[in-house]
Amino acid sequence: MNVFRASENPIITPADVTPSRPDFETIGVFNAGVARYNDTVILLLRVAERPLAPDERTCVVPMYDAGANRLVTREFDLSDPRFDFSDPRSVQGPSAVYLTSLSYLRIARSRDGVHFEIDDAPALFPDNIYEAYGIEDPRISVIGGRYYVNYSAVSSLGVATALASTEDFVTFQRHGIILPPDNKDVAIFPEKIQGRYYALHRPSTSALGRPEIWLAESPDLLCWGHHRRVIGLRPDSWESARIGGGAVPFRIDQGWVEIYHGADTENRYCLGAVLLDADEPWKVIARSRQPILEPQAPYECEGFFGDVVFSCGALYEEKTVKIYYGVADTSMAYAEIAIDELLNSLTEA
Repeated sequence: MNVFRASENPIITPADVTPSRPDFETIGVFNAGVARYNDTVILLLRVAERPLAPDERTCVVPMYDAGANRLVTREFDLSDPRFDFSDPRSVQGPSAVYLTSLSYLRIARSRDGVHFEIDDAPALFPDNIYEAYGIEDPRISVIGGRYYVNYSAVSSLGVATALASTEDFVTFQRHGIILPPDNKDVAIFPEKIQGRYYALHRPSTSALGRPEIWLAESPDLLCWGHHRRVIGLRPDSWESARIGGGAVPFRIDQGWVEIYHGADTENRYCLGAVLLDADEPWKVIARSRQPILEPQAPYECEGFFGDVVFSCGALYEEKTVKIYYGVADTSMAYAEIAIDELLNSLTEA
């Protein structure tokens, strides 16, 4: 498949984002939601920051204290045998897990879709107990002229899905938790289908079941039900360990196109596509057998968590799918695929 990667990739890196406070550092800017607002491309960036450690023997983790209404930190001695520091993303303790960074959402704006100016301050920052470990991986659905942003709300209580909305990307209204833990990778369809709202989501599982893509419906975007499994894993493939929704689905004559992600047992993340029925989106018409985008470029293979391409947003314009995607949990990149080429790569379900 012919995939055009921007020569400017990565288009946004941690060095481009000033930390929200001087005693923190930006370690990641990735997995952005995308929308077109008037003549501007808006990226709602997931920005990951961590506290500066006093020395190399110490790990400092951030968290939002809802009771005190402020960001706090906790220090760990890297030689303490009670804690596992092997995963750079977390600290595993005997009774709790802590994230080594805290994520929030910040806006970047562009006229050409490649060169972005980044706002100085966060757009959405943790502000309640469900967001104590951060807010991550936003998707933006434009419905009735309003921009609905769903994102993962992360805390010791689990990973839930929250909803906010805006008309101008200046003021945001929070609507609270719409799916309880553990659930993420939510992509809300940008219009009603036969009088109902629909959303793809990925409930997590424990002893039974597998991390796969489900569909829910709602009368009002707040109360979700009638859940059903839509897309499953494929053994011994690029999507054998987990799959989840990616970009917000977009409508073409043949149905709804969804760009989703899949990972194998080695935690290598790729992007695929699925074509869903226009009126019955729980029906799969065709699906990728091979990835439409996989880690190949150095910036996709090397970083905070390498071998990852992960999209939360795409624009469909002029018969081209414009994919904005996180690379190696570190930076943002941009790629284009012609819609005809993408559809030709799909096989019947």
